[in-house]
Amino acid sequence: MATKYSVVFKNNSTNFGKVCIYQTNPALGPDVMSLAWFSKAAFPTTTMTFTWEINYSFIWDETGELVPGVVFDASQTWDADLQNLNSVTFCKENGAYTFKNLTRGAKSGVLQLTEDYTVPLKQAAVGIGMSGSGTFVKQAQPNMNLFFKPHPNYWITFGNYEQGEVLDLTEITSKAKIEFSPGSYKKAVTLKEDNTWELMDVK
Repeated sequence: MATKYSVVFKNNSTNFGKVCIYQTNPALGPDVMSLAWFSKAAFPTTTMTFTWEINYSFIWDETGELVPGVVFDASQTWDADLQNLNSVTFCKENGAYTFKNLTRGAKSGVLQLTEDYTVPLKQAAVGIGMSGSGTFVKQAQPNMNLFFKPHPNYWITFGNYEQGEVLDLTEITSKAKIEFSPGSYKKAVTLKEDNTWELMDVK
């Protein structure tokens, strides 16, 4: 059974906004963009729980040019894993984008996404998701092999974020890194009245 992680968020600030959980992975390179993985609106004194499991997927969407602020709403999501179903091809056939040839890739522990010659420039984006929602995407282009080696770092912020929004990480100033202690999979995260963060393990 997959391990279930959870974050219990409480808004003790005086502001209404949207709490956003996102991932970073510097090893993926500067042209791979983080998405607002989870996002929910919260009034002051609201408590809400986010849960996930570490299961992966391939995703794509016809986004146009991929820039911060664009909302990525996956048009196709194919379940993947790091061992057996970790390679897929992205193409455009009969006027429509699709994945095909989901198979076992040459490299274990890596998600491989092959873009064939039919993929046009700056019209779509491809990437990976976790627990049913997109995490990382990149502008699609023809004749490219993309390799995603997941090693997620989890972050939380508060502001005005739509789920699936392409984030400009340099613009996010109020944030906290969510780190789970060994053997602990639940975290209580509070946005305090002074708009700083408090994080505690929950048993």
